[in-house]
Amino acid sequence: QVQLVESGGGLVQAAASLRLSCAASGRTFSNYPMAWFRQAPGKERKFVAGISWSGPSTRYADSVKGRFTISRDNAKNTVYLQMNSLKPEDTAVYYCAAGRVGLPTTGGMYDYWGQGTQVTVSS
Repeated sequence: QVQLVESGGGLVQAAASLRLSCAASGRTFSNYPMAWFRQAPGKERKFVAGISWSGPSTRYADSVKGRFTISRDNAKNTVYLQMNSLKPEDTAVYYCAAGRVGLPTTGGMYDYWGQGTQVTVSS
């Protein structure tokens, strides 16, 4: 089992920045590729960014490329999502997830999920 706890969400104005954190506990964190998903009200959950277990490989949704950066610190069992130039359409609940292999964009390929943290971007 892996337990994931997100933090860092909040209410910000457009063009602002936020950094989300996801702290992991349980099984060896460094074994798992990690990802961030988000779900806006009334919409399905969507892939935002993913990072391989060792960190050199990353993957981003087109909508966040150039604005968001995913990183991880295996010594701290934490994965981060730096979000810059935020837009109102980035408003959603953000979830981190731990997967098995690769960097899939499908939520069903991830085994463990956090409870989510709300990000609200006002115009």
